[in-house]
Amino acid sequence: MIGARGSVATTAIAGCAAVAAGLHPATGMVTETAAFAGSGLPALGSLVFGGHDTVDCPLPKRAEALAAGGVLPHGLPSALGSELAAADAEIRPGGPLPGDTRDDEELIARFADDLRDFRTRRGLDRVVVVNVASTEPVPEQDDRLPASSLYAAAALRAGCPYVNFTPSTGLHHPALAETAAEAGLPYAGRDGKTGQTLLRAVLAPMFVQRALDVRAWSGTNLLGGGDGAALADPGAAAAKNAGKERVLADVLPGSPEGEVHIDDVPALGDWKTAWDHIAFDGFLGSRMVLQTIWQGCDSALAAPLVLDLARLLARAHEAGLSGPQPDLGFYFKDPDGGSSALGEQFGALLDLAGRLAPTAEGDPA
Repeated sequence: MIGARGSVATTAIAGCAAVAAGLHPATGMVTETAAFAGSGLPALGSLVFGGHDTVDCPLPKRAEALAAGGVLPHGLPSALGSELAAADAEIRPGGPLPGDTRDDEELIARFADDLRDFRTRRGLDRVVVVNVASTEPVPEQDDRLPASSLYAAAALRAGCPYVNFTPSTGLHHPALAETAAEAGLPYAGRDGKTGQTLLRAVLAPMFVQRALDVRAWSGTNLLGGGDGAALADPGAAAAKNAGKERVLADVLPGSPEGEVHIDDVPALGDWKTAWDHIAFDGFLGSRMVLQTIWQGCDSALAAPLVLDLARLLARAHEAGLSGPQPDLGFYFKDPDGGSSALGEQFGALLDLAGRLAPTAEGDPA
């Protein structure tokens, strides 16, 4: 995990251990539903966690803070103390930090060495790199790769499938296009779809299917925690909003008025509220409105999807798949091609589940 001591990573690590131990059900994990039972995914209990981060708060303490905020169940951090400590021992320093004199090549080489060492020491079949770090601003034109792209390049160099669960650049940097194409590795995404955009991916196709004319679609997000602080930066907010707007641009004819606003409200912590106001025309020009309110815990919404994606990319790698995986668009605001309508994306995901299933003749090519 890149951002391995953040809220999403901590919730995913604790959640995986809790579900594997039978302490809690796998609510929110699509890969734990019946459709994936024969897909050959790695068992939750077989997963080993490590990562990179630029902060040094130990995972057990981070988990205690999340429990105090109502994100994790009371008592779970103490019940999983050994599992959290074991994962924390596998977290290496990230970068670049302020004053870091290493160039891009030195940083990529360091991160790639960390990944190889993790795989070797723990005797792992494969390592999947998942970016769950804070959102970066849209990079300016300069000679340096943004941090997310440094980690993505290191994943490719170390032979690791890669998932970008954030709006940050990651593998989408032009300098990595040729390397990604030649790596022979599966990779997926940009920006996990957990709340407001998930709802948009359901509602936008509904208006099209019912031949209703959407005139305006505006949204507001209130959120706190590290994500709220990061998105207070206009550049980071712009990167986030690009994915939120994509589903409307891809699904709706024309360009409805309106945009998304993001407000940092530190008192909300890991909880967020998203409002949408949709103005549409019906028969004979009758003007109507749909308003939605989505209130949820961002970390608890994201963590099961992160675990899903780690398992799916691990199995895809084992099965010999490579390149972008558009059939995983169900999980992303900015997928690697395919439809932006959630129903069609779910159909593609189920098709992938069937294709990943081991057969007597061997894995798919």
